[in-house]
Amino acid sequence: MLAVQADRVVSLAEWEERWQQNRIGFHRPHVNKLLERNIKQVVNGRTGVRFFFPLCGKAVDMKWLADMGHSVVGVEIAEKAILQFYEDNNMSYAVEPVPSIPGAKVYKNVEKSISIYHCDLYKFNSCVEGQFGAIWDRGSLVAINPEDREKYASLLLSLMAEDCRYLLSTLLYNPEQHKGPPFLVPNEQILALFGSSCDVQLLDSVDALDQRWREAGLDFMTENTHLIALKID
Repeated sequence: MLAVQADRVVSLAEWEERWQQNRIGFHRPHVNKLLERNIKQVVNGRTGVRFFFPLCGKAVDMKWLADMGHSVVGVEIAEKAILQFYEDNNMSYAVEPVPSIPGAKVYKNVEKSISIYHCDLYKFNSCVEGQFGAIWDRGSLVAINPEDREKYASLLLSLMAEDCRYLLSTLLYNPEQHKGPPFLVPNEQILALFGSSCDVQLLDSVDALDQRWREAGLDFMTENTHLIALKID
């Protein structure tokens, strides 16, 4: 099944174009239900957790977590998405250069509880913001080009603090019916990417076939939610 999408490539310019043209069907105007349902598993009794959002878009989940007393660092290639996040939430922000990433900028709210980096995700690393106590990955692993998954997993693992709880949302469907993105990511591949160094737990499996995907020609779509944590020696 993976072979069908293996060579599919979406450029960074195409993602920026989607935002410019407002083709952002992947954005949700409400806090993600799977995050709400599993937040206690992710926070795990901790306060003031630092969350990492890869390919964050303008996810309202970032403000929701900041309002709960956590802090958020996101990375996004489309500057329009970052600007819209702050505008939609009536937040003041400051813009700063990022010395360690040429050409990158970081947008921080006044309280400094939310920082969104405008750069290529693969230029970001633990030298920029250290490691994180949590990761919320909804729409990121399923969006990156399939050929980049090992590189992506290596980056995410390098950003995980020892107590990090990584919540990952993935999709299952027939790839013959949709070329992606979002891409198919079977459970077996998550184990292949993270299983050697992490414990991987399937928390949720829900029917995600809505009208939009029916009209796109899909017979089924399942959204799986996984909790990934570094193995304790």
